[in-house]
Amino acid sequence: MKSLRIAILGTRGIPNYYGGFEHISEYVSAGLVKKGHSVTVYNSHNHPYTADTWNGVTIKHCYDPEYLIGTAGQFIYDLNCLMDARRQKFDVVLLMGYTSCSIWGNLYPKNSTIITNMDGLEWKRSKYSKRVQQFLKYAEKLAVKHSHYYVSDSRVIKSYLEEKYHIYSEYIPYGADVFSDIEREQLDTKEAEKEDYFLLMARMEPENNIETILEGFNNSNSRRSFKVLGDTSNRFGQYIRNRFNNDERIQFKGAIFDTPRVRALQNNSYLYFHGHSVGGTNPSLLEAMASEALIAAHNNPFNKSVLHADAFYFSNAIEVQHLVETVQRKENEQMMVRNNLNKITYQFNWEKIINEYEAFIVECYKGSKHERIIAY
Repeated sequence: MKSLRIAILGTRGIPNYYGGFEHISEYVSAGLVKKGHSVTVYNSHNHPYTADTWNGVTIKHCYDPEYLIGTAGQFIYDLNCLMDARRQKFDVVLLMGYTSCSIWGNLYPKNSTIITNMDGLEWKRSKYSKRVQQFLKYAEKLAVKHSHYYVSDSRVIKSYLEEKYHIYSEYIPYGADVFSDIEREQLDTKEAEKEDYFLLMARMEPENNIETILEGFNNSNSRRSFKVLGDTSNRFGQYIRNRFNNDERIQFKGAIFDTPRVRALQNNSYLYFHGHSVGGTNPSLLEAMASEALIAAHNNPFNKSVLHADAFYFSNAIEVQHLVETVQRKENEQMMVRNNLNKITYQFNWEKIINEYEAFIVECYKGSKHERIIAY
């Protein structure tokens, strides 16, 4: 198989300073380069990383006016990336998500194989108004219409696309690295005292159930602290800080992009709360599993499809309070941790994920570029 010229669009860029799609783009792009492919990732012009290459990946910096005009700038940024990609004659264009890209579907490079990672059910996010939710449903339809092939990072999303649009999508989740012996050494013994605190890590958005989790903890009689990792500068983050500023046990640590530090905090936590309720396979959940954290997750199909019986589940603040006050760290709980680590080792390891992306990209390129795979 010849080396392919592959472009990855739809993210703010690599290395990751933001979120899930940047996270997976980082690993997949570098992995595909190691396999002999030529890979270009499009970065926002104001991304902190300013060089033109990263681990063998070509970086294209495109103008992104989001910092000036807000959300509308995302659409212009995606358009700028697409217009550049049209001139490059890539064999394959991998689009990470569709939120602000699919409206330009008629401008997708005509001679490239278009693969879209369909993300989660974005229109379900409670942070969006009804009008925005309607637009996102429309954007989802456009992504289906203008793409040749599709990736789902969750089996729940795969089933949804099959039932809603009668299309086949390749299930390829996120990955994670197993916690290493080096990482096992605590970076800061004062901050990461073994199993002495509860932990959550999330963007400050309502659908991540941060308020529910902290309300349950706030009502508990626990003497442990609760560390919250995430940028609280947005409106909802400020609301959360103000609501719980009377509880000295709750510590807002801000956003931390130092991966070893985050993983050490996850590993040393007494119980890690994962409140995400919308989207596919969540990277921070896999990282917690890989870091050998004991996990309490919001009760929804996305989380259950990954964790199965190897986690505690909650749906409201009362159930969170009960977990905070009753969860033990005994043999059964240690078995849950080991089972989740095995999932990372055999299902969600990066080598496997990169191999699956390469195999699917090659298969799509070899296939008819203008025929979608329908059903099974």
